Amino acid sequence: MAMSLIDEAIRAGARQSRACAMLGLSCRTLRRWRSAQTLVDQRKGAARKPSANALNTEEKDAILAVCNSAEYQSLPPSQIVPCLADQGVYLASESTFYRVLREHGQAHRRGRAQPPRAVPRPRAWVAYAPLQTWSWDITFLPTAVRGQFYRLYIVMDIYSRMIVGWEIHLDERAEHAAALISKACLRHGVQRNKLVLHADNGSPMKGATMLATLQRLGIMPSFSRPTVSDDNPYSEALFRTLKYTPAYPKKPFASIEQARQWVQRFVTWYNTEHRHSAIKFVTPAQRHYGHEAALMARRRMVYEAAKQAKPQRWKGRATRDWQPVAEVWLNPEKSSLGEIQNLEHAA
Repeated sequence: MAMSLIDEAIRAGARQSRACAMLGLSCRTLRRWRSAQTLVDQRKGAARKPSANALNTEEKDAILAVCNSAEYQSLPPSQIVPCLADQGVYLASESTFYRVLREHGQAHRRGRAQPPRAVPRPRAWVAYAPLQTWSWDITFLPTAVRGQFYRLYIVMDIYSRMIVGWEIHLDERAEHAAALISKACLRHGVQRNKLVLHADNGSPMKGATMLATLQRLGIMPSFSRPTVSDDNPYSEALFRTLKYTPAYPKKPFASIEQARQWVQRFVTWYNTEHRHSAIKFVTPAQRHYGHEAALMARRRMVYEAAKQAKPQRWKGRATRDWQPVAEVWLNPEKSSLGEIQNLEHAA
């Protein structure tokens, strides 16, 4: 009908584009209609004639009756269809069973199985200086008795990567964690309502004693998602450094005193000698106590002097970037980092 009206308007002297515009069409659509072999609407979602092979109402009711029967009400179609086939009965394919269940709002998990729960990502935090965001976790240290382990509690500042507190115990308890955090805050002079403490979802992290201690100290708790290991990346990376360092003992620790002595040596080395790659190869202690800027300035001077001495080796390129790392993110959003707030903005 539209094509006939447009042709009539053109014969009367109208322009094709104006005639198409009156009907809300484009000239391109008209050309496509004229060259088409059929004028059946091929657009996605357009009304279609029911297929001759489509199930009728009685067949769909039979499928629903079988799925809702006492024998099959807790089974998915992937098991119902083979069971019916063993009885010499064929109603429809497995995909058809699912389609019929979706049409009637019954395409859910059958039996007592719960649907997967969408757990939101943990809050993202940013640290611009030390004593703003800490991360802590517990790892196992092997003992001389097979199957028994010591628990190493470690707290680190994610801005400087400095280990600010650690303890070794025989078990995992919220009381041990609360005491460790209290000592670390007292040792480093943490101010109220200025610190975020991120941890996993273990019982020592979320115990009543631990949460009460954080509230008393004015510390904002932050937790990883359940069963998601990379929500606490800084502590996991620290544990890898600890257990893969060449000085890590090849044999289990004979006593808890021996384990504490070794961890004490590791913490001293890590904080004062280990040049961390993520913070431009300065030690955590240098960055934590504000010595980083002067060290980076000396490195820039050394590189500039080397470039002036032999500029042909650089071929016009800039020297290595020795600018300090300005900020450190904890669990940032992948889409946009600009929308993440720090603790001061959140407060």
